[in-house]
Amino acid sequence: MLSELISGKISVEEAEQRIRLLAIREMEVACLDLSREARKGVPEIVLAEGKDDISLRNIVNAFLEESGKVIITRISEERLQALSSSLAGRPEVKYSAVGRVAIMRNRGETRPEKRGAVSLITAGTSDIRVAEEAKFVLEEMGCTVHSYYDVGIAGLHRVFPAVKDSIDKDVDVVIVFAGMEGALASVVSSLVSVPVVGVPTSSGYGFGGRGEGALAAMLQSCSPGLVVVNIDNGVGAAVAAALISRVRWKVRN
Repeated sequence: MLSELISGKISVEEAEQRIRLLAIREMEVACLDLSREARKGVPEIVLAEGKDDISLRNIVNAFLEESGKVIITRISEERLQALSSSLAGRPEVKYSAVGRVAIMRNRGETRPEKRGAVSLITAGTSDIRVAEEAKFVLEEMGCTVHSYYDVGIAGLHRVFPAVKDSIDKDVDVVIVFAGMEGALASVVSSLVSVPVVGVPTSSGYGFGGRGEGALAAMLQSCSPGLVVVNIDNGVGAAVAAALISRVRWKVRN
């Protein structure tokens, strides 16, 4: 940055802005990391669950002021509407009711540049809620997303067209969402040459049916190239996949 400043590539004002991005903003209920996107390339993501309305509003408003946008996860449509109406300037809002995830963006804020592609494959329709959360984050990180839903191993023949299409589209990463015994992640990983991120979901019956069975099975997979995030962690899977995809995109371009 200093080299760019000396050579005249950037102005003093721009240098000041970049330095400011390394700061934190301390609030009564939070200590906000304002440089995360500049440092990691990951937009700020706020978990709405567990936060009261006033705290959530103050945190969201702070990020809108500092970076112009913020992703909010695990939020109902009713709560989102109330939050949006309480903010000055009425930011633009995009929402997925299935994924319970939204992005607020100041009007005029630029959209992410498209780079890289990721496939989302779910075992059943009960897993779509987590996949849609991941899809939202991936798109806000610039990824093209291809979705294939309800293609689990209860009808194994269903998965092959999804895998073939993913290969034909030359995706960088495949994310597999599965509850029950979680076997779909291993099957997909055995068929593709790119990294597979397994997301165990809290769908199933009885013992292990809250995702524990799927998590254990994915962690014990004998298929190399499969990595696993925590139960229902669509956000974590999306961020990891987007970062991998970004690296591969840079190599190609």
